[in-house]
Amino acid sequence: MKTIGLIGGMSWESTQTYYRLINQRVREELGGLHSAKLVLYSVDFAEIETLQHQGDWQATAEILSSVGRSVESAGADFLVLCTNTMHKVAPQIERAVNIPLLHIADATANLLKEDGITCAGLLGTRFTMEQTFYLGRLEDHGIRVVVPDECQRESIHSVIYSELCKGVVKPDSKAVYLDVVASLAERGAQGVILGCTEIGLLIQSSDTDIKLYDTTEIHADQAVQYALGRV
Repeated sequence: MKTIGLIGGMSWESTQTYYRLINQRVREELGGLHSAKLVLYSVDFAEIETLQHQGDWQATAEILSSVGRSVESAGADFLVLCTNTMHKVAPQIERAVNIPLLHIADATANLLKEDGITCAGLLGTRFTMEQTFYLGRLEDHGIRVVVPDECQRESIHSVIYSELCKGVVKPDSKAVYLDVVASLAERGAQGVILGCTEIGLLIQSSDTDIKLYDTTEIHADQAVQYALGRV
């Protein structure tokens, strides 16, 4: 079994979900008392969030590249960046280390293609929904991406940072998200990507007939399959 290197804390609310899912799936695969071999470095998200909203992506890249080197030095065989938004600086992290980084958008796109999805809705932070680092990566896989309108994007972004990253789940926010999911389906989305690792705390597949793709679950599963040498 390879050792998984988790770069987490963005936020820790979703990082704990990664930890739980990875260990559960290793146990499901191997049975008995098996659990994952992993190294976890959890950052102070307040520092990252401030830099995000200042647009200082270079500073975030430097922080996370340093973290990546630390995780590699601690014995990780590959990296899992436990956040969608910070994949904006994935190329810089990859250049800073000598081990692979499993890209969350690639893992998601591969599952979409397996399911025959050619057009997907995308929920996430404004950075993820509006910038090319994520949308372009999905489009490179042949997936057409539909994003919410301006007002919806602002609501989605606000709920992530003011509520979900703090572990706050409100019924009113859930209703807003489900309305957006429905609107994306009306615009042609065959499924909707939960492109922020906290969104799965708010809405799940049981809440709607529209197919949801939880990137936290997808990424965690890919990490396990890679660790066990199955991909």
